[in-house]
Amino acid sequence: MGSEFSIDQKRYLEGFASGVTAARSARAVKPSEPAPSGPDAIHIDAQNRTLAAGKKLVDQEKWKRDEHPFDAYARLKSQARDNAAPKPADNFRWRYYGLFYVAPAQTSYMCRLRIPNGILNAWQFAGVADLADRHAGGYCHVTTRANLQLREIEPRHAVAVLEGIESLGLWTRGSGADNIRNVTGSATAGIDPQELIDTRAYAREWHFHILNTRALIGLPRKFNVGFDGAGLIPTLEDTNDIGFQAVDVQPGFGVAPGIWFRLALGGITGHQDFARDTGVIVKPDDATQLADAIVRIYSAHGDRTDRGKARLKYLLDAWGFEKFLTEVEKLLGQPLTRVAADAIAPRPMFDRAAHIGVHRQKQAGLNWIGVVFPVGKITTAQMRGLARIAQRFGDGEIRLTVWQNLLISGVADADVAATRAAIDALGLATQASALRAGLVSCTGATGCRFAAAHTKEDSEAIAAWCEPRVALDSPVNIHLTGCHNSCAQHYIGDIGLIGCKVEVSEDETVEGYHIHVGGGFGPDAAIGRELFRDVKASDAPRQVEQMLQAYLARRATPQESFLGFVRRHEVETLQELFAIEVPA
Repeated sequence: MGSEFSIDQKRYLEGFASGVTAARSARAVKPSEPAPSGPDAIHIDAQNRTLAAGKKLVDQEKWKRDEHPFDAYARLKSQARDNAAPKPADNFRWRYYGLFYVAPAQTSYMCRLRIPNGILNAWQFAGVADLADRHAGGYCHVTTRANLQLREIEPRHAVAVLEGIESLGLWTRGSGADNIRNVTGSATAGIDPQELIDTRAYAREWHFHILNTRALIGLPRKFNVGFDGAGLIPTLEDTNDIGFQAVDVQPGFGVAPGIWFRLALGGITGHQDFARDTGVIVKPDDATQLADAIVRIYSAHGDRTDRGKARLKYLLDAWGFEKFLTEVEKLLGQPLTRVAADAIAPRPMFDRAAHIGVHRQKQAGLNWIGVVFPVGKITTAQMRGLARIAQRFGDGEIRLTVWQNLLISGVADADVAATRAAIDALGLATQASALRAGLVSCTGATGCRFAAAHTKEDSEAIAAWCEPRVALDSPVNIHLTGCHNSCAQHYIGDIGLIGCKVEVSEDETVEGYHIHVGGGFGPDAAIGRELFRDVKASDAPRQVEQMLQAYLARRATPQESFLGFVRRHEVETLQELFAIEVPA
């Protein structure tokens, strides 16, 4: 029998194939369904395009599609009445309200606030302390986004915490899940003698724009925005998806000279990338409009099938910066302003110690005082005490920093000694060693189910071991993070530790760390290089001590920083210099 099909057979097969194709098209595109409308249309459109392309949405996108979190508040209240823990879908949804159920680390919620530019009134700070006493664990954490977290909130107290925070004139909405997180700005905005611009108004404008624009809620993944006013304290805006950097544009480059924001995009140091300069500058009053357009392009085209590749960085990697910026220009309906790098004057220098201790404000006779917290943790009694101090001796404001501490501002010269004494009486300090001043830690395994190590406890152990043994004469930042989410940004530390499990026998593991060195930010921006793997947590204090001792003994000059030292050596050399004997 021949291999050729007859004409009738060919027509049958062609008809069958056409029918299959038509059926597939009908399943992919449903013309009977109306086009999405309303503020959520941008997200539903993006989901529909993903499905039409034959791809699968991740669970979080399905949960958002099934029920928008902000439409489910009645169920959250019902769960609170029953003291019921949320199922996975609701655990995700409640993060839109700032609530994270953190079992099995703790069978309770953590609540994260929104505090634009990290600045709040002293009475609000004391009010948060009262809420923590009534409904949480009697303490707060200061985060690396100049923010506060309450922990150990039983489900029955969840709604009381949310409504209590709003009653204080503060916010939690959108502080978790696939939303634009707390907006950071310069901690010394408006009081810094070297700042180019006061970031407070711009951070607050963007904050309220987010809260009142539902189309900016429900992105492919979380999104961070930071404003740097070029003050003494680093804002770490180059670790954000959008970094607005205050710059002084010089005459003679075809644009109006003066203070602009330079636009940097794509920072996500947990994925080993900083925000990169785009060549774009924007007038400060137009920053919110530009940020809105950037977020909308990202929301429309970001990946909704793979959480690991859903951040802005990966859209920029796929498209390139020019294509992305072209789409932003189309949405804005006007070109962006670009200048050459040499049009911009160098940024004034950071002071890596300016977030601790007494520092002169630009207002004559006034000072800010940076208070040290043990790895970002503060008791409610200390919070109320600091609120009283800020009202009695300062300007009544509390300024949180991205370095997990706070400033009391507006302290008169004549009141500095009394203010410091009052802070000391709370069991806190306004001075810190060069090591402790740069110690940063995430929550760790005590309160986070993702963490592989107890980072806060290990941070304290490292400091307690090294301080009496190592005479550091310049700051060294040590960052401990519990997992690859890198909330403590271990990749940008002089020394960065990321939690892991260390195998000590065939059937036993213990907590430990992989150790990186040579990270930096701002003009020193770089991702730290991995130096050691699988260092047991119990060995970490001695390991850090050896690293610091070897640096002090072998640095080229007394002025050489730890960062400069490790960057001029290869990893293999550093491994030899920093090696310790590990007990059997």
